[in-house]
Amino acid sequence: MDSAFLTPPLSASGSDTEKQFSFDHPQSIDDSTAPRTSRLRYERKMGDTELSYFLPSRQSGVNDMYLHLGFKAHERIAKRSRVCTVWAILRLRHPLLCARADMHDYDDVRFVYGAPSSAGDAYIDADANLEYRMQNKDELIDSYLNGARTLSNTRLSYLILSEPLNSPELMPTPPHTPSPSSVSLVLDATSETEDPGAETRGQRQYELLICAMHFLGDGMALHQFANDFFGLLGGEKSDDELRDMLHEEWRARWGDVPEEHILPSALEDNMPMSASPFRRVAAKVDFQLSQQKLVGGQSFPRRKHPERFTIVPTVSFPEDRTKAMLKKCKAHGVSISAALFAICNVAWARLGAGNREMPTLMYSALNLRPYFTKAPSSSLWSSYWYLAIGYFNVILPSFLPSGAASHEATFWLRARQAKEQSTRAAKNPLVASRTQEMAKERGKRARAWGKEDDERENGTYVPPAPAVAPASDVFAKEPVFPARAKASSAALIGLSLLGNLDGIYKHAVFPAVKLHTLTTGSRQRNGAMLLFGYTFAGKLWISLGYDSNGFAGDVVDRFWKEALDCVDEYLG
Repeated sequence: MDSAFLTPPLSASGSDTEKQFSFDHPQSIDDSTAPRTSRLRYERKMGDTELSYFLPSRQSGVNDMYLHLGFKAHERIAKRSRVCTVWAILRLRHPLLCARADMHDYDDVRFVYGAPSSAGDAYIDADANLEYRMQNKDELIDSYLNGARTLSNTRLSYLILSEPLNSPELMPTPPHTPSPSSVSLVLDATSETEDPGAETRGQRQYELLICAMHFLGDGMALHQFANDFFGLLGGEKSDDELRDMLHEEWRARWGDVPEEHILPSALEDNMPMSASPFRRVAAKVDFQLSQQKLVGGQSFPRRKHPERFTIVPTVSFPEDRTKAMLKKCKAHGVSISAALFAICNVAWARLGAGNREMPTLMYSALNLRPYFTKAPSSSLWSSYWYLAIGYFNVILPSFLPSGAASHEATFWLRARQAKEQSTRAAKNPLVASRTQEMAKERGKRARAWGKEDDERENGTYVPPAPAVAPASDVFAKEPVFPARAKASSAALIGLSLLGNLDGIYKHAVFPAVKLHTLTTGSRQRNGAMLLFGYTFAGKLWISLGYDSNGFAGDVVDRFWKEALDCVDEYLG
């Protein structure tokens, strides 16, 4: 069941829209004569990986992603009309952002996209999914993570722009999302060149929150989108030129009805399996054997609490110190990402909270885009908003040598081990088949749990009957896999290692905007934890998003302190 929105979207009747919306400049397209394509509808079924994110999200928004970016810019850059035009252009390029999710059954959930009837229609849709606030960064993120759900099955993406109340000047246009009775959707046709004082006024502080369902895409899609957003918003194009671009984007896509399928393919379709029966059987065997190798016996002590409350403590390190850290990691033959695995491992070992005989298992995401073999239907519809992530694991010892003098050597050894395991996972020739098998397993589990959740909510849940042992094992098949004692596969923590984001954000392309802060994450389930590590704006950032009500005692606080101490001690 969908939660209520934080704030109601802007709305206007059809007749009001025609009166209020206008592109009145010489090069504009006359919306009244444009082909009407509002009845065009495109849909496709979700794949198993998308389902595994969709089904758990329905109740409270588990996995709903956000990307926060703090930036400074002149107020003309943050005008609602300019922001909305850019938002509308990008929503045209990436149709899943404007789609809805229709659930017919647990294995039949569909993306449904209705084509915009005009550039004006696209603008109004973007405006209905854009909100202005006056909150600071922490308030903005807290309300998204712990407040009422922002997204829903009919709102798969949302944009929030905020100027904090403590800003030197308050945003004049507008302070809050206007009510439907007072909204005016007329685009401001006054360009910045008509305001000679615009560039001389001081810059203001803004907070941007990009919100999207996880089944639409992954972190790489979020960051590429943010770069494209600021490239248009803070680039050299005037407001008039952006409006012309919006018209051209709509005309190129919908001036003539496209024959190709415009929605991006599911992950599994982008990595098709071989039709050979032998290869399919071999893929199943390989997947099962690879899963048996996952052994982990370390986990944070959890507690049951009726309410989840996610916090995201974040630290950043100055540019000069970050450069020294990168240099030191390079000298030891590893990246910052590999070092963060070792930091978590050593910090946990120092706490001495688990059985030292059991290893520490950590997991992370693997970018699958390099493995895709299916090309988009056309360059016009080559959206990067789709899921393209798999998972890999790093397993390290849970003890430290007795001599403190050898701890640093142990740390760098663990970092190299993490690098080797990460490299093996990325270069494994069976990545595609393992991804397919994992997708099937995740989809199967998600459907079973989703059905159980619904039955529990409706009061109709009946526990399954215990499995009945066969009366005779005469016809029992010989086990395919070697006999092994069952071992725990508990994971200590997940790491989202985004690498150098300055390779994605082309800061020089949007000179009118100065990005300085980045925080990302998602709404979590009870007792969840995820550590983020990345470089941005020349700085190393480390953040720990976790449910502060879901863990016993002060163990997470102590772990976080140990992790930061390890950064100081080993990275410098």
